[in-house]
Amino acid sequence: MAEHVGYRNFRAFMETADSCLKPGGIFLLHTIGGNKSAKRIEPWLGKYIFPGAMLPSIAQLSAAAEGLFVMEDWHNMSTNYDHTLIAWWENFDRNWPTTKGGKFDERFYRMWKYYLLSCAGSFRARKNQLWQVVYSKGGVRGGYESVR
Repeated sequence: MAEHVGYRNFRAFMETADSCLKPGGIFLLHTIGGNKSAKRIEPWLGKYIFPGAMLPSIAQLSAAAEGLFVMEDWHNMSTNYDHTLIAWWENFDRNWPTTKGGKFDERFYRMWKYYLLSCAGSFRARKNQLWQVVYSKGGVRGGYESVR
């Protein structure tokens, strides 16, 4: 989710989530993240796939949430996400003959092939991460128990 919010809006996003929670409420943030702080996404992805997006870092998410939430759990699920992207590619490729034509031309096909397979490679190389972060408003009484 946060990859679509943008660097300049992280704090406002967290403040909005905070305003929606009652004391003790829980906020689950599911997002793709990067290993380094950045202010923009890779140029090709920003132009053709996700304009205005960027991958938040641990530092950026932590700074945005500081003073608003207790971070209860941070689960990194990235080691399996390349399998998801490969499955999406296989489904896309298998169904391409029924969807091509009109606005879905060969250029569109090549762009999505590049996008899905390069992202799978990026996760496999551990450049990108897939996180689920559990925040609470004021802490969970008795502690938060993670279920995995």
